[in-house]
Amino acid sequence: MDMDKRIHLELRNRTPSDVKELVLDNCRSNEGKIEGLTDEFEELEFLSTINVGLTSVANLPKLNKLKKLELSDNRISGGLEVLAEKCPNLTHLNLSGNKIKDLSTIEPLVKELVLDNCRSNEGKIEGLTDEFEELEFLSTINVGLTSVANLPKLNKLKKLELSDNRISGGLEVLAEKCPNLTHLNLSGNKIKDLSTIEPLKKLENLKSLDLFNCEVTNLNDYRENVFKLLPQLTYLDGYDRDDKEAPDSDAEGYVEGLDDDEEDEDEEEYDEDAQVVEDEEDEEEEEEGEEEDVSGEEEEDEEGYNDGEVDDEEDEEELGGMAAFLLSEGSRLTPSVMVDCWALRTRPQFARGSRAS
Repeated sequence: MDMDKRIHLELRNRTPSDVKELVLDNCRSNEGKIEGLTDEFEELEFLSTINVGLTSVANLPKLNKLKKLELSDNRISGGLEVLAEKCPNLTHLNLSGNKIKDLSTIEPLVKELVLDNCRSNEGKIEGLTDEFEELEFLSTINVGLTSVANLPKLNKLKKLELSDNRISGGLEVLAEKCPNLTHLNLSGNKIKDLSTIEPLKKLENLKSLDLFNCEVTNLNDYRENVFKLLPQLTYLDGYDRDDKEAPDSDAEGYVEGLDDDEEDEDEEEYDEDAQVVEDEEDEEEEEEGEEEDVSGEEEEDEEGYNDGEVDDEEDEEELGGMAAFLLSEGSRLTPSVMVDCWALRTRPQFARGSRAS
């Protein structure tokens, strides 16, 4: 087999239905689609296909349990209406670096939407309406925005990324349209004076504000005056009043991955799965100990499988053509499996997004 194109893995008795997390970033496709991804991946909750050459999501299979979908840095320009049917439980969607011009066809029940580098010549985001009533995180970094006037009413929005745009004012609408905002990033915009950010005092829940690379940061006593103007703030540009750095989650205004409750559930599920797999492997090892060939097999495992040879045909039958890598006998394989062009890793939580929740 051409190892530049595929690496195989013997996943013991694992099948696509066991995989919950699949990462195929940079596995380029000349056909503009992903071959072999079928509805047999029925337990899949996280799928990342960053920079794989996708032009459409039409060939996505039915993935009822999929929650997070990373599609950044592809060539998708439309056809997103199929996501509502094929991924009905999708909550996190990353479309950064695509040619998306209209969001009206996207399922509006997503909680997290990332549109970084989806440039707009009109200076606004078409199709973003108040139907996105569940939206908690919105990222529109470097999309060409000149104003936030066209933002819809988003009552549940907590974190808003607006950095590297051309916004110079009009922030008074945020209190009305995003009343529960806790994190706001305006870095790299044309904010020049304190009067521009004064309307933010009406955002009573605002905890973190970022103004990096804005002219306003050059004013005398900038930090002191901003904290005085916006007393509800805990962090300004990633630091509190005492110049103590904020935890990563507060400094960034966004924790990529699951909400705390979801993380706890995933960790509990991971522990259970890991224990089941460990018990199964212990039983397998005991059975292998009764076989005459066990010592030779263990020595081969400890030496790194000698030349790493794998029976390609058997792997492809067991995996249905899924790219893989031979795991050592001592490895602990869980249903959270990440596969990319060159490696396979296991971990208890969702892969951290693209970038990017």
